[in-house]
Amino acid sequence: MNPRASNRSKSDQDPSTWQPPAQGYRCQYATDWVADKTRWGLTIDPTEHAALSEALSNCPDQPITVTLAR
Repeated sequence: MNPRASNRSKSDQDPSTWQPPAQGYRCQYATDWVADKTRWGLTIDPTEHAALSEALSNCPDQPITVTLAR
């Protein structure tokens, strides 16, 4: 799937309803999601939390890098 088609399929869904089709990108997607939520002080709802926890359990050594907003 090309990146544009993948982005369109995602639309405005969160990790509880959409994961990247490429299994190898799911860890990066989850860590980026957590980093962005942290950066902007956004909340994570329970279903989002469950999906992120499951995704991140498959990649325990994946670092999460947060650049704080100014």
